[in-house]
Amino acid sequence: MTRISAFGDDALGDLDAVGVADAIRGGAVSAVEVVQAAIARTEKAQPELGGMAYEAFEQAVEKASAPRPFGGFFDGVPTFIKDNVAVRGWPTMQGADAWAPRPMPADGEWARLYLSTGLVALGKSQLSEFGFSASAEHPRLGPVRNPWDTTVTAGASSSGSGAFVAAGVVPIAHANDGGGSIRIPASCNGLVGLKPTRGRLPLDRETRMPLQIVANGVLTRSVRDTAAFYREAERVYRNPKLPAIGDVTAPGQRRLRIAVCTSSIGRDASPEIRELTMQTAARLEQLGHRVTEIGNPAPERFRDDFLLYWAFLAFALVRGGKHTFGPSFDRAKLDNLTLGLERKAARNLHRVPAAIARLAASRRIPARLARDYDVVLTPTLSEVTPPIGHLDPTADYDQIISRLIDWVGFTPLQNASGAPAVSLPLTQSASGLPVGMMFGAAAGQEATLLALAFELEREIGWPSLAAR
Repeated sequence: MTRISAFGDDALGDLDAVGVADAIRGGAVSAVEVVQAAIARTEKAQPELGGMAYEAFEQAVEKASAPRPFGGFFDGVPTFIKDNVAVRGWPTMQGADAWAPRPMPADGEWARLYLSTGLVALGKSQLSEFGFSASAEHPRLGPVRNPWDTTVTAGASSSGSGAFVAAGVVPIAHANDGGGSIRIPASCNGLVGLKPTRGRLPLDRETRMPLQIVANGVLTRSVRDTAAFYREAERVYRNPKLPAIGDVTAPGQRRLRIAVCTSSIGRDASPEIRELTMQTAARLEQLGHRVTEIGNPAPERFRDDFLLYWAFLAFALVRGGKHTFGPSFDRAKLDNLTLGLERKAARNLHRVPAAIARLAASRRIPARLARDYDVVLTPTLSEVTPPIGHLDPTADYDQIISRLIDWVGFTPLQNASGAPAVSLPLTQSASGLPVGMMFGAAAGQEATLLALAFELEREIGWPSLAAR
């Protein structure tokens, strides 16, 4: 087992994003020193982890050298932006290799919000092709490896962001989630990963779809970083249809009604993962929360409907490739998972409208659960983190999709329903890998999840590569 830690005795130290921002404001370090330290850490970690998709080091130093343009809370804090949103002057390759890179003419809606908080992007982070797989293993560029053990995946699709935050390259990074892509790398890399309520944060126009399953967010090493980011984002973009998150800074006092479930949409969690989940439930009871075990609340058809909808999204991307990505688009350069999903949709287009309608109706599931429970606890993933190659995108489609569905069964419900969920690195496998526990709530209840996360961070805590 090879572990990669970029932490060191430099301007970043082992500080989280709030700590770095405070150090810059207090004059202990400069924004330039911090950004240069992050660049040096990226150069150290990139050959081993493969998390970077696009480099913009000179631009980052230039921005850090200028007077703070936004007055944002995170002014000068280094970060990465996932390579599936538009940033002016940078290409967007979506984890694919099927078209010629071309610079984006303007920032998308997400980059405008994200960078307005003062964060300084060093470049873009790698993802699986179009975000479809839970492991980023690019056939040409190589896989994104986990800093806790470079023989296993960093999860996906926000894999580069997860690997770099866990390794200490940057304290916070952009992630987004269309089937678990914030929460999966959070679990694999030992991070905090909150998928917010549908509509909480803006999306680029290109991300909009018939049923919006994608949500932007961040990956961090501390609950306070995640809470601070949502507080600052809310000052820039506020959805009036949702209750405000506000400034959550401490554990909640209210004892919660918590359901625990270890059965996903496809299978039960492995014995090891179930045991870790029930240990977490026992700790919650010790803290005074009331815990009740329940069965999986999703209907029997949910898995097939969600897979068909994912296939439909792949169909739209592949068939519309030249229009979306330019005349250089070549579908022959896409991986077997994307092409297999496209073929599945092509055979089942007549079933897509009904599948979308049923998925849309899943918004009632968290609302129904909220009558009896404040929070639902599940494992984030069904099994421990698999080795590189387990989800090899050059393998046969049937093998890839079978293994993918088997591993990722707990996260898609919140994407379809639009409800929020957070993965917290509360447990470890017998082999020493992080194992995330996921807490879901009703739409608009991010503040409840953050308050509980603060409590669990204080009472249980989680390991960090900074201490090794």
